[in-house]
Amino acid sequence: MTSPAEQLQPLRPVRREQREAREDMLSPQAARSSRSRGRGRREIPDPYRTEFERDRDRVLHSKAFRRLKHKTQVFINPEGDHFVTRMSHTLQVTQVARALAVALGLNEVLTEAICLAHDCGHTPFGHTGEAALSEYVDGGEWLHSEQGVRLFEVLEPCNLSWEVLDGIRAHTWRVKPPPHTAEGWVCRFADRIAYLNHDLQDAVRAGVISAGDVPGEITDVLGPFSGGIWINTMIEAVIEQSCRRGKITMDAEVLLAMKHFREFMFESVYLRPEATAQARRATGVIHQLVEHLLAHPDQIPDSYRIVEAEPLTQVLDYVAGMTDRYALSLHDRLFRPRGLV
Repeated sequence: MTSPAEQLQPLRPVRREQREAREDMLSPQAARSSRSRGRGRREIPDPYRTEFERDRDRVLHSKAFRRLKHKTQVFINPEGDHFVTRMSHTLQVTQVARALAVALGLNEVLTEAICLAHDCGHTPFGHTGEAALSEYVDGGEWLHSEQGVRLFEVLEPCNLSWEVLDGIRAHTWRVKPPPHTAEGWVCRFADRIAYLNHDLQDAVRAGVISAGDVPGEITDVLGPFSGGIWINTMIEAVIEQSCRRGKITMDAEVLLAMKHFREFMFESVYLRPEATAQARRATGVIHQLVEHLLAHPDQIPDSYRIVEAEPLTQVLDYVAGMTDRYALSLHDRLFRPRGLV
């Protein structure tokens, strides 16, 4: 009789070529790491990891990813432990997207890499910070998606693959052209599914609204509010309709309910008077920091400066990379110094 130790099979490495071969079983619409459009700089292939696995790992180890834990999702610099931050939002987007990718036979690793990176270019104070920086941009639109690409190409160069950069660029719905990969489209849907559901939970938790305030045109389709049930309903609506249509999309009835859901959140949460007043204060912090640093560019740390860039670009790069608490702390030091009577 053999012992348990003798029954164990020896471990064998699963090399990159084997992992790439597994991708042949994916949907014809799935991106293959072995057929990637490549990187800005050629690299020697990793013996074990696929190209998309290397991308995912580089994003996870980046400073930009770590800063997400102290960046706003909806509630600016919240004191409660359970409010969603840009980090927890990113992880929830990644979970939803992976569920979609696996069910649709897409490349789960590429999906994960795009989703983990998609918001790394975000400003402090969420979309309020994005709007504040837009006032310094020709054409009047500063996009965190564009900054995310710049971040991983220039500021913290990770030499990511073309497919991941394309997913970052186009994860925002108003950006054109749309994503070139099915995995990028999955990130778009997962982002909206995640933020609507967890932002509603945060608003209920904060006492801004109650679950009973949700309009019937939403609950008639999605049912009584339950984050888990609503998320599952939306995920299934993407899976089923995408399989019917042959492209990443969502069932029309659920998509319309999600549209009403988004409108309700803007009216009742995002643009409520208290949020607008808080946004004005956050905008003032951003503007004062930008103006001060334009007048004193020597105060930008060398580690956050691209010396070849225009002075305004250097300042915007630095401010955009700040966390909420760093921006508030720096603002206090510059404009509310301690020790004054």
